[in-house]
Amino acid sequence: MTQKNKGWAGRLYGLMIAAALAAPASLIANSGTAEAASCWWHNGSLMRLEASGNQRWMYYERPRQVLRNAGVRRGTLLFNGRKNGNWYSGTARRFSKFCPGTPLEYFVEGPVSQNQLRVTVHGVRNVYRRCRDTGRRAQDTLVFTYAHQC
Repeated sequence: MTQKNKGWAGRLYGLMIAAALAAPASLIANSGTAEAASCWWHNGSLMRLEASGNQRWMYYERPRQVLRNAGVRRGTLLFNGRKNGNWYSGTARRFSKFCPGTPLEYFVEGPVSQNQLRVTVHGVRNVYRRCRDTGRRAQDTLVFTYAHQC
């Protein structure tokens, strides 16, 4: 490659990066593969959404204090599953300071908002008290709201 072509390629690469950073979240969320990780708010914690094809993972980026007390750290997995059209389904986790390192896992599913800036999943989980199943069940709703590109 000539020096002239290297300069042109470098400028093109810079323009592509700038365009990707300026792209609206809806373009990134609609694509089948992730172009970059995006950050989302969930219940007072900042999350990182990662994607590969239709697979989705939500990790804690900055967990709120009560979750840190339960052993949740940056990189702890909250959700993993699939995106099918505008629908998420998969496994969510619930953390407790009484059961460190042993989150309760349960199935959740739900829609992506029309503007692609909110994901709301619902599920039914067993209710535990100090790591013991009470025999009761509770409905959970997890809402993720787009914050910014990470």
